[in-house]
Amino acid sequence: MTRVSGTVRALLLALLIALAGAVPASADGGVPMPKPAKAFAGEKCVEPVEVMRRFHMSFLEHQRDDTVHGGIRGAKHSLKGCVDCHAVKSPDVAGGKVRTLKPFCKECHDYAAVSIDCFGCHTGAAK
Repeated sequence: MTRVSGTVRALLLALLIALAGAVPASADGGVPMPKPAKAFAGEKCVEPVEVMRRFHMSFLEHQRDDTVHGGIRGAKHSLKGCVDCHAVKSPDVAGGKVRTLKPFCKECHDYAAVSIDCFGCHTGAAK
């Protein structure tokens, strides 16, 4: 077993203290949860919130395959449906001239450290 020097231990402790202060705790003392913006259109989502949070990528992948391979558009779990309710104008996308899902998706994807590459094409400004 290797020994850790006092300097390394002190640096690790300082880092842990700094990181602990960098993330504000939630009201109940747990990890703060992301707060994506509410949908601005529609009465309710095509699936319950808990289902969408857990399985949205599976829905989108399946719909992508149906669209690309079968030409099926506008189905229950289409990206267009997401855009219709959740997309907003964002100054960092096409100078705020188009609606995008990026701000809505970014909230949870940043929290989960998941990178998304959808917006390279699906911004409304793709050429």
